[in-house]
Amino acid sequence: MRSGVLLLGATTIALVANGAANAADLEPEVKLPPAVWNWSGGYIGGHLGGGYGRTSFSNPYGPSIYGDVVDTPVLLAGGQVGYNWQKNGWVFGVELDASGAVSDGTNTCLAASGFVVSANCKAGPNVFATGTGRVGYAFGALGRTLAYLKGGVAWQNNRGDVVNNFEGGAPQEKTHFDYGRLGGVIGLGVEQALTSAWSVNVEYDYLHFGGPSVATPPTVQNPPFAILPANITSLSSSYHIGKIGLNYHFGADPWVVRWPDAPLYAKAPAGAAPIAYTAGWSFEGGSRLWLSRGRFQWDRSAVASGGLEDPSMLISRLTYHGLDGLSGELFGHLDSPWGVFLKGNIGLGRFDKGHMNDEDWGLPPNLS
Repeated sequence: MRSGVLLLGATTIALVANGAANAADLEPEVKLPPAVWNWSGGYIGGHLGGGYGRTSFSNPYGPSIYGDVVDTPVLLAGGQVGYNWQKNGWVFGVELDASGAVSDGTNTCLAASGFVVSANCKAGPNVFATGTGRVGYAFGALGRTLAYLKGGVAWQNNRGDVVNNFEGGAPQEKTHFDYGRLGGVIGLGVEQALTSAWSVNVEYDYLHFGGPSVATPPTVQNPPFAILPANITSLSSSYHIGKIGLNYHFGADPWVVRWPDAPLYAKAPAGAAPIAYTAGWSFEGGSRLWLSRGRFQWDRSAVASGGLEDPSMLISRLTYHGLDGLSGELFGHLDSPWGVFLKGNIGLGRFDKGHMNDEDWGLPPNLS
């Protein structure tokens, strides 16, 4: 019995000694920290966006009593290509982008007085392009969030018409413009690296373009009756654009949907087994508040020759503009233990500011 005990004790000591010797021969295992993202390199991508623009028309006949500014809401889509250089946390880059736009607007213009037959001005930018420099800083422990400023040159194509409104039987006149123009752009944005290959960004841009001079048609004044000859108007335009974009960074595998240092899986924490039925009630509720500004315009076209209506030549226009609104909503959602829910909302709103402008053409002077 005693010898058996001694043999067991000797075996245990030998195993411990052998394990200690093997451990001394191995390097300790160290987990490397996640790699810091570097923004250097080229990229290409696409974007969607929208915004608000204004095209202004100068009046060659004198100061206008109303109008001369055409609002042009903008929807756009396009692509971009660029290159970044990173030094420590600072990122410098260049970028080219181009967008096709859907945009259109009309307003009264060249209204020198209530006795002058004013025109209907239409503008519709359809292409934008920019070439910019960027400077930004990479934030976060891993540098995967980039905040940046940008500025440079911009180009737009803008097209539209200047059309005399109804002149009581006088010949209608119309001029058309379609031009490209260089201008400037400034902007700011935030870009987030999603993987080593892909990043997403949100961006605001302000674009401004000095305009060319375009022809205006002759018009009529009454009283006293006079024909005002054709002239020249100068155009300028500006835009506030918001965009969201997706970029692919060259050199990385686009099909890898995780960071190289990310674990393939994570062990779920231990917990109670799921249950098929949860007793009790739950309620969710809240409120929302909106501030808004709007414009509504109703146009009635004049009847052109041939009995057809030309939408550009007007006999009447009613415009509500500068409509400032405040509205709010209360909402709630009630869940029962049986999977049946009840939800609802209630809201109120009002416009507390605005103007209405009523214009008519072709009426006798005592009625207009």
